[in-house]
Amino acid sequence: MILVYAENTDGNFKKSTFEAVAYASKIASSMQTSCTAISIGKVDESKLNDLARYGADKVISIPASLFNAEAYAGAIAAVATAESANVLVVSNTYSGKSVAPRAAAMLNAGIVSGVVSDPDLSNGFAVRKTVFSGKAIATVNINTAIKVLAITPNSFTLTEQPKAFSLSTLSEIQASESISQSIEVARATGKVVLTEAEVVVSGGRGMKGPENWGMIEELAQTLGAATACSKPVSDMDWRPHHEHVGQTGITIKPNLYIAVGISGAIQHLAGVSSSKVIVAINKDPEAPFFKAADYGIVGDAFEVMPKLIEAAKQLKAQHA
Repeated sequence: MILVYAENTDGNFKKSTFEAVAYASKIASSMQTSCTAISIGKVDESKLNDLARYGADKVISIPASLFNAEAYAGAIAAVATAESANVLVVSNTYSGKSVAPRAAAMLNAGIVSGVVSDPDLSNGFAVRKTVFSGKAIATVNINTAIKVLAITPNSFTLTEQPKAFSLSTLSEIQASESISQSIEVARATGKVVLTEAEVVVSGGRGMKGPENWGMIEELAQTLGAATACSKPVSDMDWRPHHEHVGQTGITIKPNLYIAVGISGAIQHLAGVSSSKVIVAINKDPEAPFFKAADYGIVGDAFEVMPKLIEAAKQLKAQHA
């Protein structure tokens, strides 16, 4: 059986969760077995039904209050053991990165994070993952009886594959014996979450100051995108540190990454090079970013951005 951790945020499933379920269902089909999704937290039954739309044969719901990585991992490992799971799939999000290694240790399982391919079952069980900050791909064979796969969000085509499913509810998990305790979970509201965004508009020192960030935010709002920045920008407190993308910041993989006034140092590229399409806007024709970009605009951001924003608004109005 293939078990997938269906992560939710405040009772809602995001695209990355459905990707994980669809991925697990595909493995189950290849291995001629079933796919079970485990949801932890307070989720309405109507939303649990959505997991079956992407291939879950069975859904196990476990009530819980605040997220606790140790307690969640313990519950997942217990279900994996009870259900005789061969493979555990999680999304390689912040929560997934906390839960997956703990569950793997409890299950004595081999684990691969950052998975970007379906398993190759022709000679064992092998998957591909990104290494060296996304600059290379490694093929990893997993030889343990139980395998844990943390898949990179936005790496797989999301297709619905509705199934009839069964739903069961287990008793609420307890975190009293955990080393750490969750006191409060505070989430940013009103904006597209950077790690979940399919489009990201990012600014660098070429924006000249925080007072000019309105252009970045206006384009992002028009495109339904998240905003980001380079390390120097966050270091100078022009933007909050949680927007910093790069080797020492957040690694993202959107469908479209627009870099405005960012030179493209290797440390920054390490966090965004997996983006499907990269657009660089810089007045320096020798900026390193142009070598990595799919599209480049050589020009002053203060001249290019207003035109780009206007074009985006017109396109949005045509499709309204």
